[in-house]
Amino acid sequence: MDIMTKLTIAARKSPEIREVMLKTREEADPAAAFCKKATELGFPLTLGDLLSAEDTTRGNLLKSCNGGADGPLDGWGDVYEEFFAAIKY
Repeated sequence: MDIMTKLTIAARKSPEIREVMLKTREEADPAAAFCKKATELGFPLTLGDLLSAEDTTRGNLLKSCNGGADGPLDGWGDVYEEFFAAIKY
């Protein structure tokens, strides 16, 4: 299981983790703050990890299209935004 999945599960189970991660969106550099807080909470994550996860997810989505797709749709594979969507409620 990857770090983002583990962090998502933890944030869904713990209101404290959820709130800490949601507050990172208010920072001047939200993605960097997100990675810093995740690492502090025991989920080591870098900006490079986020970009790599997005590239991998987009590539897998494109390959999964019957016959391949011409290009990704907007929002495909955005693991950062998908995290917040998953913990919203």
